[in-house]
This record gives sequence, C-alpha cells and structure tokens, in this order.
Amino acid sequence: MRVPEGLVEGELVLHGRIMPASNATFVGEVDGVQVVYKPVAGERPLWDFPDGTLADREVAAYLVSEATGWDVVPPTVRREGPHGSGMVQLWREPDPEQEAVTIVPEGTLPPGFRHVFDGVDQRDAPISLVHEDSDPLRRMAVLDVVINNADRKGGHVLEMAGGHRYGVDHGVTFHHEHKLRTVLWGWAGEPLRDEELDGVRRVLDALEGDLGEELSHLLAAHERLALERRCRRLVTNGVLPQPRGDWPAIPWPPF
Repeated sequence: MRVPEGLVEGELVLHGRIMPASNATFVGEVDGVQVVYKPVAGERPLWDFPDGTLADREVAAYLVSEATGWDVVPPTVRREGPHGSGMVQLWREPDPEQEAVTIVPEGTLPPGFRHVFDGVDQRDAPISLVHEDSDPLRRMAVLDVVINNADRKGGHVLEMAGGHRYGVDHGVTFHHEHKLRTVLWGWAGEPLRDEELDGVRRVLDALEGDLGEELSHLLAAHERLALERRCRRLVTNGVLPQPRGDWPAIPWPPF
C-alpha cells in the first residue's frame, strides 16, 4: 500500500494520548485522516535496544511488510510532530466483534483456533491462550519471524471487519540477536506454504534494491545483515520456528 502523500507533509493535529502505553502514544489526524503518533522523545529506554531507535524500527517493519506484499503493517512514516520527530501511522479501526487472540477455559478449543499455552487467571482458574487459524494471521506470524518481533501481544493484532489482520506496535524489532516473543505459536514447526516462502523471497530480492537502501537509514548494518540471514534461514529450512529455551517465548502480559 502506497503511503498517502499528505501523511508526511500534512499538519499533524493531536486529539489525545493513548493510555496506558509503554511509550508516549498519541492519536491525532493529518489532513482529516486519523493517525497514531509516537515521538522519539517519549520512548522509554530499554536495556537491549539502542535509545531513540523505536520509531525507525516501526517504519522499517512497514517497509518489510510492504516488500512481502501482505499488507500486514499500516502505512508508517518518520516525520516531525508537535513533540518532535517520531513515527506516524495510519489508524486502523478494528471490528470489536472479533477476537483473533483470546483466552478460553483450559481444555476448550473453539473451532478454527489453535492452542498456544495453558495457565491460570487472576483467580487461579485454569485457562488456555488460543488464536485463530487464518491465513492473514499466519502471514503475520511469518512476518514476525522475519523482523524478529520481540512483542507480538494479542492486543497488537487488529481484527478488521473483512477478515484482514493488521499488526501494530513494532518498536522492538530487528534486533541482531534472537528476540522473538509472540502469542502466535500455533503453527510452530509446520512447513511454510509456497506463498509464504514467496513473500520471504520478495524481501530478499528487495534488500538488493530500494528496500536495502531505505533500511540503511533506519537500522544498523549488523541488524540489516541479521534480517537477511533470518530470511535465508526461513527459505532454507522451510518451516516456522519453534520456541527456543534461551529467551522467553511469550510476551508478558500476553495482551
């Protein structure tokens, strides 16, 4: 999806702040179109990511999403705003009647869903985390492996009325070390489909051209190299990875 021309140059007017959020996050509009704005000045320092880089990682996630051809990440740019330079992303309004990721009583698996893990709720009742078994959500899971997403919570999945699924909040991505944390483990270990492999190959091809040039302004050289290696590993192995024991596999909280 092409970024609307006005998203970069139009006046950014803020309407309020989204609470709670780990980093300063505002809702506003640009030329009458609703957007999300995250200024670099409002980014909370992290022990494992360089300071002041989260906005660039959000833009990079959009660019890689576009290279796959799957439209997983809404149009996202880096630009100036009322609180300084930051990430601006087109707002996507989800369908409140849908839940792509949800909690159910343990032992219950709704039709068309995949089981992720079991646990207990705040009342010590046994529960299970499940997610839908859909093509759009599975493509998001593949993209998360590509960009090494360290924070795919259920709340970062937007369920659109027509069945499409958008992913948001990609500030902690593209680390050169393994950081994958996601609630979308339902397909772990399964072979990648041809169209998923084709999407990863499109990223590899794009890294040789415009995408590689754009990412050179957003990510460090070793992070770009790690991205290429992840893509090549996916194509070579041909399967969705399994959780590894050297890093927490599920973000907390999962929503």
